[in-house]
Amino acid sequence: MPDASSSPVIRTDIPFRLDRLPWSRFHLLVVVGLGITWILDGLEVTIVGSLGPALQSADTLNLTSADLGAVASFYVVGAVIGALGFGWITDRHGRRLVFYVTLIIYLSGVMLSAFAWNFPSFALFRLVTGLGIGGEYAAVNSAIDELIPAKYRGRIDLIVNGSFWLGAAAGALAVPFLLDRNLFPANVGWRLGFGIGGVLGLSILFLRRFVPESPRWLVTHLREQEADRTVRAIEAEVEAATGQKPAPVHETLEVHPRKVFGLELIVTSMLGKYKRRSILALTLMVAQSFLYNSVFFTFGLILSRFYQVPEARIGLYVLPLAIGNFCGPLLLGSLFDTVGRKKMIAGTFGISGILLLVTAALFAAGLLSSVTQTLAWCAIFFFASAAASSAYLTASEIFPLETRALAIACFYALGTAIGGTTSPLLFGWLIESGSAWRVSAGYGLAALLLLLAAATELKFGVDAEGKSLESIADPLSS
Repeated sequence: MPDASSSPVIRTDIPFRLDRLPWSRFHLLVVVGLGITWILDGLEVTIVGSLGPALQSADTLNLTSADLGAVASFYVVGAVIGALGFGWITDRHGRRLVFYVTLIIYLSGVMLSAFAWNFPSFALFRLVTGLGIGGEYAAVNSAIDELIPAKYRGRIDLIVNGSFWLGAAAGALAVPFLLDRNLFPANVGWRLGFGIGGVLGLSILFLRRFVPESPRWLVTHLREQEADRTVRAIEAEVEAATGQKPAPVHETLEVHPRKVFGLELIVTSMLGKYKRRSILALTLMVAQSFLYNSVFFTFGLILSRFYQVPEARIGLYVLPLAIGNFCGPLLLGSLFDTVGRKKMIAGTFGISGILLLVTAALFAAGLLSSVTQTLAWCAIFFFASAAASSAYLTASEIFPLETRALAIACFYALGTAIGGTTSPLLFGWLIESGSAWRVSAGYGLAALLLLLAAATELKFGVDAEGKSLESIADPLSS
C-alpha cells in the first residue's frame, strides 16, 4: 500500500458544504433512521431489568440474582466484541454497510431472546443482541456526526443517544401488562416483550434506505466523485425542503485519500498525538458505563429486595426514571453547543456524582422509600444522562475521520469492559448479601468515578462546539 506522500492529492470542499446546510427534512430522516435503534434497545433492556424478579420464578427461567447479573455481563461482553469488530469494519468499508449488518444481528438476538428456555440459552442470545448493539454504536454515531451540520452536532448527538430512554419509558409502561397473569401466562408475557421489539425493529431497515454513505468517508477513500454526487443530492433535497439555496463555499481541505488506512497508523495517532484525548474519552466512558450498568440492570432487584415492590409494579417506577433520563439530553443538549462542551460535560458529570453520593448515604441509612429513592434517581439521571451521551459525543468528534468509528468502538469497548462487565456482577453480589450498606458502597464507587470524569474533562476537554470535525482533529489523510 502506498504511503500518504505517494497518494493522489485532492482539494475538497465537501466537509464545509455539509456543515453550512440549514436543518431540513433530510437531517430529520437521518436522525430517525439511525437513532431509532436506541429506542428499541431501551425498550428491551428495560424489559430485562424490570422483569428480573419475574425471571427468577420457577414458572419462567428460574434465574438467581447472580444469574441475572451474569446475563447482563454477557450482553455487555457481546457489545464490546461487536463494537471492536464492527468499528474496524466501519472505518475500512464504510458506515452504510455496517449499520445494515449490525441492525440485522441486533434484531436476531432480540427475537431469539424471546425463545430462551434456560440460563445458558438466554445468556447466549443476549450476547448476540450485544454484538449488534455494539456495532451500532460505532457505525451510527460516526454517520450522524459526519452528516449533521456542525452547529447542531452536539445537541443532536445527545438527543439521539438519549432517545434510548424513550424506549425505556415504553418498556416501563409495557411491563405491568406483560406480567399481568390475567392477560398472559407467566412464561408468555416476558417473551412477548422481546418479540414485539424485534418485529418493530424491522421497520428500521426501511427507514435506513434514506441515509446515504458518509461523503466525508467517501472522499478520503478514493471515491471523490461519489462523494460529490452524494452531497449534490443532499443539497438539492435541502433546498427543495427549505426553499433556501445553500450559501457558496470557499474553504477547501487538502487530503491524500487511500483505499485503506492501516491499523498501525490509526492506533499510533490515538496513543501518540491524541494521547490526552484518549485518556479523556476512556475516563468518561468508564464512569458512565459503571453507573448505568450498575443501576439499570439491578433496579428491579433493588425495588423488590429492599422496598418489597411487587414485580408487576416495577415498571411504574422505571417510567419516571426513563422520562428524567430523556429530559436531560433534550433540555440540556443545546447548552453543549452554546455554553460549550467542556463546561457542560464537566458540570453534568460533577453534579450527578455529588447527587449520587448523597443518595447512597440516605439509602444506606434507610431514610428512603421506594418513591423517594426513585425521585432521587430521577434527579441524578437528569444530569447523568446528558453526561453519558456527551461521552459518546466526545469519543466521536475529537479523533480523525479515518479512525472515528474505531475510536468510538475502542473507548466504548474499554469503558464497557472495565465499567460495564464488572458492575452488574458486583451489584448482583452486593444485592444478594441483603446489606444496604454494601450496596451503598457500590454506589459510592460509581459517584467517585463520575467526579473523576468531571476533573478529567476540565483538564483535557476540547472546546468542539460549532466547529467542523476537520478543525477539531485533522484527518490522517490531510
